[in-house]
Amino acid sequence: MAVGVPETDVFAAADTVLARGERPTVERVRLELGRGSPARVGSLLDQWWDRLAQRLRGETRLPSLPSEVSQAFLSIWQQAVQLAEAVVEQSLDEQRKVLMDERAEVFAIEDAARQEAAQYRQQAVTAIAQQQFAERRLADLERLLEQGQRQIDDLTQQRDGLKAECEIGRERIQTVERQLLSHRYDADQARKAQETYVKGVEERAHREVDRAREEAKATGVQLKEAGKQSAQLQKQLDTALKTLDLIKPELAAEKALAAQSARQVAEWEAKFAVHSTLLENAQHAATTQQVRAETLEQVITHLRSQVQPIRRKRVTKPAATKDT
Repeated sequence: MAVGVPETDVFAAADTVLARGERPTVERVRLELGRGSPARVGSLLDQWWDRLAQRLRGETRLPSLPSEVSQAFLSIWQQAVQLAEAVVEQSLDEQRKVLMDERAEVFAIEDAARQEAAQYRQQAVTAIAQQQFAERRLADLERLLEQGQRQIDDLTQQRDGLKAECEIGRERIQTVERQLLSHRYDADQARKAQETYVKGVEERAHREVDRAREEAKATGVQLKEAGKQSAQLQKQLDTALKTLDLIKPELAAEKALAAQSARQVAEWEAKFAVHSTLLENAQHAATTQQVRAETLEQVITHLRSQVQPIRRKRVTKPAATKDT
């Protein structure tokens, strides 16, 4: 531990200041020394003033002089010492006052320093608490970031799966549409062929009936004109009737075939309705999957918008720490 400036140096500096004709003060002695604390220099300066008074009160050896001269000289010397003591005492009072003011200022500075130190300690405690809270918050944000990243990965996988399912659904829909178009074309062709066949049978039956009627009419006219040919005409009529009877089974068979074709057309139409229902269901499922995929994409976009500020903070914090 440092002792301070030696008293001999302070006394020598005070003598030097006094020799220049100046009153030794704390500031002048410290300026002469170039070092020393005000308290140390002030206390030693008080001792210097006490020793100066003692030196001034001491008797000095004089040469052998007459007693009257020696007495007068001693009287003058004592008066000078008394005046010097008064001056010194006044100077000491001023020095004490200055020293007390300086000590009060030092005490005020020390109190202010203590208050500032307490304030700084409180700020340090607050900063440490804030740092701990920030570190916990950063850890929470990092966990949230990891959870968000995992959710994004899961949603991305689900989106990719839904896209694959949508592609499969579209392919199935296209296959069903092609099948429906093929069945519809086949049904139209079969219906047209059936209609053409039924129309031809009906026209042929009508022609046969018309011909039989015409022959019957002709036979009736011939019966009226000639009674002799009645038997022959009756035979022709019988033959025509028999021919008509022979045509009727064929006509019935053709009608049955037409009914069977109609049933087949009805079955094709039912299959077409079933395929149409399947197509609508597949379209509805594809629409639902598309909406779900769009919803997942919106959720992924929202999560990414929340995660990016956290990533920027996470990237900015290490850089700031490194600069610090």
